[in-house]
Amino acid sequence: MPGKTTLASKAGNAPDYGVYVFRRKELLSNLAAYFLLDLLISWLFFHSIPVSLIFLPGAWLFLKERKKSLLEKRKREMIRQFTTGMQLTAASLQAGYAVENAFREALPELRKIYPPDSFIVREFMRLSSQLMNGIPVESILTDLSRRCHIDDIRNFTEVFQTAKRSGGDLVLIIRNTVSDIQEKTETLEQIEADISGKVLEQKIMSFIPILIIGYVNLTSPDFLTVCYTTALGRMTMAGCLVLYILAFLWGRKVMKIHV
Repeated sequence: MPGKTTLASKAGNAPDYGVYVFRRKELLSNLAAYFLLDLLISWLFFHSIPVSLIFLPGAWLFLKERKKSLLEKRKREMIRQFTTGMQLTAASLQAGYAVENAFREALPELRKIYPPDSFIVREFMRLSSQLMNGIPVESILTDLSRRCHIDDIRNFTEVFQTAKRSGGDLVLIIRNTVSDIQEKTETLEQIEADISGKVLEQKIMSFIPILIIGYVNLTSPDFLTVCYTTALGRMTMAGCLVLYILAFLWGRKVMKIHV
C-alpha cells in the first residue's frame, strides 16, 4: 500500500510519490535476497563462492529495479484511490455542495473505504487543511499532480482547472475524466489477466536453466567437471551466464505492458 511506504518529502512535509524509499526492513530483505542469488549463481556457474564478490556491485542495479517495480505498483494503487476520491467529490457536487466543500465532504467517506495511512486519505486531509487556510483548490491539485508524477492525475488537474475557470459543468467533467481513467485502468488489468498465463510461463522458463544446472551438479557432478576446471570451460559458463541474464531481461521487457 502506498501509505505504508517511506516517502521522500519536499517542503512542508509534502511527500514526493515519484521517489520510492525503502524502509529498513525492505532494504535488508532485498539485499539478503540478492546476496543469496549471488551465491547461488556463483556456485552453479563457476563452483567458486569468492566469484560472488565480483557480482556484488550488481546489488545496486537489483535494488534500482525493485524500486522501479514497487513504484509502478504503488502508482497503480494511487490511481484507483484517486478515482474513488474524485467520484465521491462529484457526488457531493451533485448534491449541491460548493467545490471546496465537496472535497471536504468526500473525506469521511474515504476514511470508511481506506485505512488512515492510505494515499488518498492523507492527501484529502492535507487538501482540507489547505482549503481552511485559504489556498485555492486548483493550486492544491496542481501541487498534488506534480508530486504524484502520474499523467492521468496531471491531465485531470488541467481539465479541472480549465472547467473551473470557464464555469463549465464540473460534475459532468469530473465524471467523464474519471471514467476515462477507469477505462484505461480496466483495459490494462484486462490485458494483464489475458496474458497472465504467458507471464507465469516466462517466469517458470527463466528458472529452468538454473534448475537443470543444479540438478546435473547434484546428480552427476563429474559430467560438468570440465566446465569448472578448464579455461575454456569457465569461459563457456561465463558466456552462458551472460546469455541467461540477457534472455531474462528481454523476457521481462516483452511482458511489460504500457497503455
